[in-house]
Amino acid sequence: MRMPIASAFMLAAFTVVSAPAAASDEVLTVVNRTGYTIAEMYISPSAANDWEEDVLYSDVLDAGDAWRIDFSNSADTCWWDVKVVYQLDGEEVFWRNFNFCKISRIELYYNNNTGESTARSN
Repeated sequence: MRMPIASAFMLAAFTVVSAPAAASDEVLTVVNRTGYTIAEMYISPSAANDWEEDVLYSDVLDAGDAWRIDFSNSADTCWWDVKVVYQLDGEEVFWRNFNFCKISRIELYYNNNTGESTARSN
């Protein structure tokens, strides 16, 4: 399984809701269990007004693969939003208010019967 390392540079200052994670804990692993390739992924502080840059850069996150994101140089907050864009049809899906101080992994799923994308954290 390919596990590239990417840095998410979020350069805005935000109010701290709770104490940020320790530097060693500031890596998030996103696992693509959707069955589809993800062309773009954005991780932004929940208080931000935009999505910043694509953390996949020019790469993609294939079905079954994982992507590690180091956000230790990012905004000093625990609360983050995640957005993905599917390569097949350009559909955008996002989830709000993940507490990165308490989780280190997000698994993304797609249900073919309902057409719904979900994210589970742990």
